[in-house]
Amino acid sequence: MSLRSWSRNWFRAVIICLTIITGCSIGLFMYINTGDSASDPKYVINQVRITVNPIMLYLEQHADKLDDAGVRVQLDTLTQANNVEMMYTNPAGTVSFQTAGLPPIQKIDLHTDLHYDMHSALQAGEYFEIAFPVISGTPPTQIGNAIFTVPENIILEQKTNTIPLLLFLAAILLSLSLVVLFNLIKRKMELHLISPVQTLKQHAEAILKGNYEQQIQYARMDELDELFGMFDLMREEIKHLNIQRIKQEQAQKELISNISHDLKTPITTVKAYIDAILEGICPDPETMLEYVEVMRTNTDKIARLVDDLLIHALQELGQISVNPREQYSQELLQHMLKPIGHYVRSNGRVYVEPEDIPNVLINIDTVRIEQVISNLVSNALKHTAPGDTIMIKAELETGHLKITIADTGKGIRPQDMPFIFERYFKGQASTAYREHALEGSGLGLSICKTIIEAHGGQISFTSKEGQGTTFHFTLPNC
Repeated sequence: MSLRSWSRNWFRAVIICLTIITGCSIGLFMYINTGDSASDPKYVINQVRITVNPIMLYLEQHADKLDDAGVRVQLDTLTQANNVEMMYTNPAGTVSFQTAGLPPIQKIDLHTDLHYDMHSALQAGEYFEIAFPVISGTPPTQIGNAIFTVPENIILEQKTNTIPLLLFLAAILLSLSLVVLFNLIKRKMELHLISPVQTLKQHAEAILKGNYEQQIQYARMDELDELFGMFDLMREEIKHLNIQRIKQEQAQKELISNISHDLKTPITTVKAYIDAILEGICPDPETMLEYVEVMRTNTDKIARLVDDLLIHALQELGQISVNPREQYSQELLQHMLKPIGHYVRSNGRVYVEPEDIPNVLINIDTVRIEQVISNLVSNALKHTAPGDTIMIKAELETGHLKITIADTGKGIRPQDMPFIFERYFKGQASTAYREHALEGSGLGLSICKTIIEAHGGQISFTSKEGQGTTFHFTLPNC
């Protein structure tokens, strides 16, 4: 059962118990407070009137014959039948008749002893004493007073203790049930809520300390199970990011080391040739020009490395600037590819230039796209041997211009393919190509991908080890 369903069911149980306890309490309160309503004066007088009504009727009809023994006997019979005692007085207060159950008395004081509404004055707490006027004749005239003494149990219903006892017992039982319920809820929360939260806290502390190996588990299928699952996914993600961070830091250290080495070699070469020129070693202008050409080649290497470093820094900051402008592709690519073709041939490779370049309007940053093509060609040169072929082709496809740079080198190992566009990755090369493959910063393809995507295009590759590699990138048409 999920925690939501569990909490909903327990909440309903608590509400039901509280509602029943409240109902029992209200019922008991009302029973206690309405128990005395039966002793209300109007109620008592009405009940006495109903009880003595046969006696009053007979008395009103035979009040002038009270000296008759038969009338007295009948009155005694009626009073006994209704379980009441009666005293009859004339208007002066003289007692003309009273039942045997009353103490003998000759006369009463009408001002102090005759009360038509003093029903609440109980004698010994067991009897009501109430007077009614006796009316007779035409016109109706009061001819006397009948004073009745009525037992309380005839007028008032005997209270039963069953209802309040049941209500009280129900309230007690439900209160005990509520206590048990709260204890169960407390244990449930400790077992299935507080304890798992403590476990999460311990694992979070372990992660803060750099321990990403503790896998968290939770046996129940509820919301906390989902939370534990998400927490473990977060742990795995943090672990992965930490591994990536360590790798990146290591790669950056290697990058600095490699670039330091790569810069040192051409700088040392340039310095050596400058020193040679200054010392007058060059015997003639032709040798001087050869020295200058060597220095230019090495300064070009330095410039490329510095440019890669700059783009890498901008890439890290997400600030690689691309300033595209609309221009036609044919003349632009011809201008770019001419020196590249010369450079490829000068390195002993066979260069196959595009047969026909489509002339479409594209929106590109010329400097950045030239940098992409140069990086891809340089990469091809590193992984080919003299005599291999490097081919460049331009094709028009739906919505974009597709540029292809292919070589017939040794290709890319399958295990290296997923990492080709990652920064700092250089991969492995066979012995014949290793010297050239280890040159560079490992940033070129990552920079190419960033530049092409900034233009709204895509870059991809296909490769087969031992047969060569083909890179494709697209540039959207205007």
